[in-house]
Amino acid sequence: MIEQDFRDAMAGVCAPVTIVTATQHGTPYGATVSAFTSLSLRPAMVSVALDRSSDVLARILATGRFGVNVLGHDQDEQARTFARRVPDRFAASGTPWGYDHGLPRLTGAPGWLVCELGSVVEGGDHLLLLGDVAHVRTAEAAPLVYGRRTFGTHSAFAR
Repeated sequence: MIEQDFRDAMAGVCAPVTIVTATQHGTPYGATVSAFTSLSLRPAMVSVALDRSSDVLARILATGRFGVNVLGHDQDEQARTFARRVPDRFAASGTPWGYDHGLPRLTGAPGWLVCELGSVVEGGDHLLLLGDVAHVRTAEAAPLVYGRRTFGTHSAFAR
């Protein structure tokens, strides 16, 4: 009972939508993540929560680094693709991907962060990763947000 009530309550919280990526032995991995936030400005740090069963989590723990693609308002299909368990999410996304600092970067994403893994905090069925931001790229675009179990754009950015 509390699990469903918790899900319903959290559905009312809008969150940014990101695709977190890693690479191991030349193979790219990625997952849609809405549990992402900035943590510190000095030094620049972010936090990302990943399900313990996530294939990208294992690669981040093994390599000690990850990328964060902050998605734009027109990238909801990419978010859906990387939220599913499909064999090759990169090919299935139908979107050009490049590499930046050795990590998969979504073409057209308005925000891109390269992070070195700092601390890892256990939290139930997820791990909270604290990342030190090593590189940042930005572009002008309205962000994609997730709330009420759907993707959308904050009305202030939709003008």
